[in-house]
Amino acid sequence: MGKLTKKQKEARAKIEKDKLYSLNEASQLIKDITNTKFDASVDLAVRLGVDPRKANQMVRGVVTLPHGTGKDVKVLALVTPDKEAEAKEAGADFVGLDEYLEKIKGGWTDVDVIITMPSVMGKLGPLGRILGPRGLMPNPKTGTVTMDIAKAVSDVKAGKIDFKVDKTGIVHASIGKASFSADKIAGNAKELIDTLMKLKPAAAKGVYMKTIYMSSTMSPSVQLDPKAV
Repeated sequence: MGKLTKKQKEARAKIEKDKLYSLNEASQLIKDITNTKFDASVDLAVRLGVDPRKANQMVRGVVTLPHGTGKDVKVLALVTPDKEAEAKEAGADFVGLDEYLEKIKGGWTDVDVIITMPSVMGKLGPLGRILGPRGLMPNPKTGTVTMDIAKAVSDVKAGKIDFKVDKTGIVHASIGKASFSADKIAGNAKELIDTLMKLKPAAAKGVYMKTIYMSSTMSPSVQLDPKAV
């Protein structure tokens, strides 16, 4: 590991070793220790007491953050011509079908979310090798394969995110920006944590929410008290 810069040392000095912070304390502290020239993302990493290798302990879902993500989410709507106007009015950045399928085949993936219709999913199958690793493959469980294209686009633009526990049992999610007020960061974090609690698998034994860490781009992590959120 390289040497810490002066700002990094100052940031670390503000975090009390071994202290578990409340959600409100952590949200303010993240703002205090973030010193980037750009508007850094604020992220949450939640370690769950589940075994993701077992199908009955997989935790995945969607949550609409009450204060949005702070990101300009680029949405591609892969729809038939009769749905194009609906997608455009809802705010989709790219709307079409065959021309975009060809672009994706050629390696174009300059979007954050793809929304499509059930009848189009068959055409996306061959593109799984490109879309899958980038987390772009639409999925009915996350509301990105639907006939209600307008609602799906609006939800994503308003701050709807999807999450999935990784193979080590951790859920990573971006919950806002460092420019948000501490209250908004805390509000978004609480919404995600509450949603994870509701999704606790019946097969999960022992402590479910093991650790929660909040950090921003390039900042040290702040550990939250799972019992105080």
